[in-house]
Amino acid sequence: MTAMDPARPQTVLGMLSGTSHDAVDVAAAHLRFTDPHTLALRPLGLHSEPFPAALRERIAAALPPARVELAEVCRLDTELGQFFGAVAARADTALTGRRAELLASHGQTVHHWVDGGRARGTLQLGAAAWIARATGLPVLSDLRTADIARGGQGAPLVSLLDALWLLGEGTRRGALNLGGIANITVPGPGTAPRDVLAYDLGPANALIDAAVTAASGGAERMDTDGARAARGRPGTALLRRLLAEPYYRLPPPKSTGKELFHPGYLDTVLRPGDPTGDDLVATLTELTAHLVGTACRTHRLTELVVSGGGVRNPVLLDRVRAAAAPARVVTSAAHGLPAPAKEAYLFALLGYLSAHGLPGTLPSATGAGAPTVLGSWTPGAGPLRLPPPHPGAPRRLIIEQP
Repeated sequence: MTAMDPARPQTVLGMLSGTSHDAVDVAAAHLRFTDPHTLALRPLGLHSEPFPAALRERIAAALPPARVELAEVCRLDTELGQFFGAVAARADTALTGRRAELLASHGQTVHHWVDGGRARGTLQLGAAAWIARATGLPVLSDLRTADIARGGQGAPLVSLLDALWLLGEGTRRGALNLGGIANITVPGPGTAPRDVLAYDLGPANALIDAAVTAASGGAERMDTDGARAARGRPGTALLRRLLAEPYYRLPPPKSTGKELFHPGYLDTVLRPGDPTGDDLVATLTELTAHLVGTACRTHRLTELVVSGGGVRNPVLLDRVRAAAAPARVVTSAAHGLPAPAKEAYLFALLGYLSAHGLPGTLPSATGAGAPTVLGSWTPGAGPLRLPPPHPGAPRRLIIEQP
């Protein structure tokens, strides 16, 4: 990477595997400053590849509350890095014709250490050196630790994208991601455009997937098209018990993950006579919708922009719409970014910002003591040469259509 004119579009790849650990997504984007405080992002497309079944099973076996030998952690870090590198190289060919200039890799989260409501550490696997070797690109990785080191939650990282793109001054618009965990970004109590709140609401697909996997004996991993929730009936008593989870009463900023909402979590809540099978899936779907609806009322939202894998579940999305009313619910495609690709574009944005010496976090959202430049760089085929730091932080992001 060489010094460059910030007005010239730079081609960036953003890559992640989410908490559902079912696939790797790579988005390509052109990013540039149109003026000192306005960023423009032109989406170039999304490339997704499912994990090989054996690798996915090993990721699942390594997640909390499992106890894993360090030898297996080392093997997973290497093999995930090799797989990520192969996927990224194919994405670069398919989306940019091998013209990408840098890549930001979130990696695969295997543990997010939260103690007493404070994030103490985080671990994402997928060794960056293997990705750099496969692509020849400089790779930004370990994107959460710097924020945690400044006292933040290291999450949700999407808050900066939401603040620059969707939460303009005077709006009561919020942004919701329905991944394994549901997180939300909303206007903060102040008046500055970058004064936002962002936090993990609780489970979205994580517990739904666990219930489907158990009900199908492992033959299904998710509620495809919401078919099971559509057939089931939510259990009122179980829903009340689920909503008693202490995490929901913690004030933001806060973060969570499969350290809490893992498949065994349901075993601690369920009692004889509780809903099972499709009725349990319907109850868990209603749980996520209830959490979203409560947040919409608490933050007085008039519009909610939804993205993430949960958008592909029409029953979940319908229940979110009903619970969020009277707030209008739209997907992120209505504002220019396809819902399944938003998080991958986020990491492209964070890679670009870090390359230019710019923070990728908002203290009001993560709880950190100061804005933080994120990640660690691994050189690609040549020496690592970053552009000069950009003067001033962006205040606005616009989406340019191809």
